[in-house]
Amino acid sequence: VEQGKALYVGISNYRPDRAHEAATLLREAGVPLLVHQPRYSIFDRSIEQNGLLDAAEQGGFGLVVYSPLAQGLLTDKYLETIPDGARAADSAFLSPDVIDETYRQRVTELDKLARSRGQSLAQLALQWVLRQPAVTSALVGASSTWQLDHNFEALSFPPLTDDELAVIDEYGVHGTGLGL
Repeated sequence: VEQGKALYVGISNYRPDRAHEAATLLREAGVPLLVHQPRYSIFDRSIEQNGLLDAAEQGGFGLVVYSPLAQGLLTDKYLETIPDGARAADSAFLSPDVIDETYRQRVTELDKLARSRGQSLAQLALQWVLRQPAVTSALVGASSTWQLDHNFEALSFPPLTDDELAVIDEYGVHGTGLGL
């Protein structure tokens, strides 16, 4: 900072009060907090509940969210079964126990909503995350150029309506308790 080499700063997984404190200290030092990287998805809305979305808007920093597809749970990958080689089959971050009948019922309803809009569940999930003004970008783990192109198309769909957002609320984290 003193040498002028730090032009901006990014942080990850700070609580809102700590992010605000960091933004204040950095601003006083003449180096703005540019981005914060939290987890955010239909199944993990902690940044809405803990005030980080508001803190970002008030503090003037953007959110680059990770896991917007909830480790693949907000795709059609696990609608029927856990495929061989899938993340849920062998991951410290995603337990097969989460993929139960309750999960499948909820994600099936979200998938129906997506299909009624002419999009995939992954596209719906990305569009939902990106609708927040404070979210400047979403990190996706595409394993092919097709997936990357497919996910990018999420930006081309009409905005979600209030009725569609209500369906997402019904079957998202508030209904499932998954909290992923």
